[in-house]
Amino acid sequence: MNLPHNFSSILAEHVTLEVEGIDRMYMNVYVARLQTELGMVGFLKKHKGALFASTALVAPLTESFVGSIAAFIKAGNVPVVPFKRGQRKDDVAKERLMQFQEREGVLFVGKAQEKAHVFRTEKRRHPETGKTYPWIIKSTAMVMHYYFYCVDEDFGPFFLKYCSYFPYNAKLCINGHEYLKRQLDKEGIAYEALDNGILSCENPKRMQAIADSLSAQKIYDLLHKWQRRLPYPYAEDDSAAGYQYSVSILQAEFSLTQVLDRPVTGRLFFEQVIRENLDIGRPDQVQLIFGRRVTKRTPGRFRTRVVTEGVTPSLHADYKQTRIKQYHKEGRALRTETTINNTRDFGVGRGILNLPKLRQIGFSANRRLLDVQRISHDCAIGEDAFQRLQRPLTVNNQRTSALRFADATVQALLGAMVQFRLQPNGFSNRDLRQPFSELLGVAPGAMTAGQMTYNLRRLRLHGLIKRVPHSHRYRLTEAGLKTALFYCRIHARIMRPAFTAIEAPQTLQSARRNSPLNMLQAALERCCAEANIAA
Repeated sequence: MNLPHNFSSILAEHVTLEVEGIDRMYMNVYVARLQTELGMVGFLKKHKGALFASTALVAPLTESFVGSIAAFIKAGNVPVVPFKRGQRKDDVAKERLMQFQEREGVLFVGKAQEKAHVFRTEKRRHPETGKTYPWIIKSTAMVMHYYFYCVDEDFGPFFLKYCSYFPYNAKLCINGHEYLKRQLDKEGIAYEALDNGILSCENPKRMQAIADSLSAQKIYDLLHKWQRRLPYPYAEDDSAAGYQYSVSILQAEFSLTQVLDRPVTGRLFFEQVIRENLDIGRPDQVQLIFGRRVTKRTPGRFRTRVVTEGVTPSLHADYKQTRIKQYHKEGRALRTETTINNTRDFGVGRGILNLPKLRQIGFSANRRLLDVQRISHDCAIGEDAFQRLQRPLTVNNQRTSALRFADATVQALLGAMVQFRLQPNGFSNRDLRQPFSELLGVAPGAMTAGQMTYNLRRLRLHGLIKRVPHSHRYRLTEAGLKTALFYCRIHARIMRPAFTAIEAPQTLQSARRNSPLNMLQAALERCCAEANIAA
């Protein structure tokens, strides 16, 4: 069986379907005016007309809300599931969803004690009069939460979770792929599902348009629709006074799914891509993928994690509280997924209206990761191109020296240059001088700007870099990237280990008896012995 030779060919020739869209979104649903102590005081004194502010005044509201939930459950004969500690709520919902036959409705109501931000009233004493007075503070407590697991005609399965204590903050969780499936059903477009995704579709162009149409307004409409149907904690006069729920993004997943024609194709090449990109979590790589500057003060751990669950490997890289993950989904598709846990990581507000900006950030990160992998995996150069680099070159009457493979200076130069791949603003003489000096083993101050200019000229005339117009900065060409990666990898992974093994002491040779070089040597010796040729 013939397999593709590089990552570029698998993406170009073996992807049968590609869809980019929002996956899971987990959102805060809250009344903005009631998130501070002063906001609660204003609600009680100005809106409710209380003489003093105390949390005891909202106890009747809480009792009424909890009572309306009990009445709703009883009237609709809705199943109630008390969640156990450590129980996966999604598993419970999936099991009940398989038995649900209606187009939309409430699957069940879950109950769980969870920590929440609440307001408390503490007694304080006036320092001059000595009289006591109530004072509202913000605190945390274990409070009963109610999970309304529902099925919507347009969004499919989702849940809305309410805290039973004032100010009755909530969480909304939707799945963009379920929204996509429901819309395809409504338009009569045939498709084949892939768990949390799409395996095939008769109209891929329309499918992508539907995925792109999932907007903040549609999420608002979903929330308002079900808040009218489910028990609601506030009265009509509260809503009329402006005490209405807002939505902010707590977590958003942006995925790119590329369905492959053969399971073995994706499996074999995804494992190769993982091996080639174990450095993807380094700061220099992370800032390329996420388009953000990384400094010593940037919080978070920069690392690459390869996780294997059963036989399915996955690649993980982090930037602050944002994560990008890549894995081979159900043996049929390559899933690249960026999860933004804090929109402030990218200078974007948490409000749901910022969803278009976050989509651009998430999808761009996915594409950049694929670009980095494509370039790193496909670094072969042709024989003619390799030989041209080994000889001096004359371009427009300008002569330059060769870039010989065995030259330590050339290896250091290309090794330093490859660090600047995909840099949008390119690099300057000064930018390249420091890493070049370090790789060459000389002090940074010993390398002059003139010496670096000479080497930049060599790279430019050989076509490995090009000058940014109207500046003194340079960018790598496609040939430059491939050449630098080819030189560095052949030297580091083949030539150096091979010569080390040849010159190593006998003890080291025996310890590495099963190395490919020793196995080749043993095979040659057996061949010579069989042919009666003297060693």
